[in-house]
Amino acid sequence: MSDGIRCMWMRGGTSKGGFFLADDLPGEAGARDAFLLRVMGSPDIRQIDGMGGTDPLTSKVAVVKASDRDGVDVDYLFLQVFVDQPIVTDAQNCGNMLAGVGPFAIERGLVATTGDVTRVAIYMENTGQVAVAEVQTPGGRVTYAGGAKIDGVPGTAAPIPLEFRDTAGSSCGALLPTGNAVDVIEGVEVTLIDNGMPCVVMRAADLGIGGDETPEALEANQALRAKLEAIRLKAGPMMNLGDVAAKSVPKMTMVSAPKSGGAISTRTFIPHRCHKTIGVLGAVSVATACLLEGSPAAALAETGAGETRSLSIEHPTGEMSVIARLDATGTPVSAAILRTARKLMDGEVFGD
Repeated sequence: MSDGIRCMWMRGGTSKGGFFLADDLPGEAGARDAFLLRVMGSPDIRQIDGMGGTDPLTSKVAVVKASDRDGVDVDYLFLQVFVDQPIVTDAQNCGNMLAGVGPFAIERGLVATTGDVTRVAIYMENTGQVAVAEVQTPGGRVTYAGGAKIDGVPGTAAPIPLEFRDTAGSSCGALLPTGNAVDVIEGVEVTLIDNGMPCVVMRAADLGIGGDETPEALEANQALRAKLEAIRLKAGPMMNLGDVAAKSVPKMTMVSAPKSGGAISTRTFIPHRCHKTIGVLGAVSVATACLLEGSPAAALAETGAGETRSLSIEHPTGEMSVIARLDATGTPVSAAILRTARKLMDGEVFGD
């Protein structure tokens, strides 16, 4: 493929990657994936021959098209391009890249602006769920400048609130795929949960760590990594995910008591690198685990009370606040989170 393909490179939340219109990419999945591997420069830990940033958080792709679904503006397919393996997977959502989908759709003419703020309903193809993004569009144009700040990103930008609907069981078929708030795997108590992102949530202390270590220190802990992978491989079939050896889910989150006034402190492997922050939908799943009576997270978390709860999920570089709304039974029914995005480049990218 010697000709370039139109692409917009964007930061979405604490991630970064290429945004493509579906019609601009090869229609056959194998050809598409081969092209994206070349674009990113994978497999290579430096990604020196491509656009990737040597980290899973900067080796991501969003594929967007106009939707024919009622009440939905655009369809969004997230693809994770592995850094060091020739793998492109659609096994998960990405709520960070989701933050760029609304602005991108407006910039590409898929959605018309509706005043100073434009709501964009987004169908997440990976899991079949809908999110609504509010994009700042004063004067009928997307603006990326503003005063909103999110941890893990320097400076400020225009706010992009994201509301998630009906995310429970989006990948695993149920919020708790085993039906239990607590299971035991490899001698460790875990919560197997999917409220938009399949996660295994466990106490950091049960893995022999304090829960406040740096990502670099945790990645250097070979015994910890081996234990986490052993748990993950057994959790996959239990979560209806099958053999997860070559998959990027479930995410592995170790929790400890909050250190900075939040609801819970986290360290997450995604699944083999320690996240510098925490994923958007991962934060939603962890926040939900904190609200489950008897779960490992609930015993450590400060969750407050009421039908609407604001849970600050602490991570290595700050926090992410999840606003959870509960029904009369105490079950979370929706979650909202604040993200930002920025357009970095608009042009053509080459796969030859």
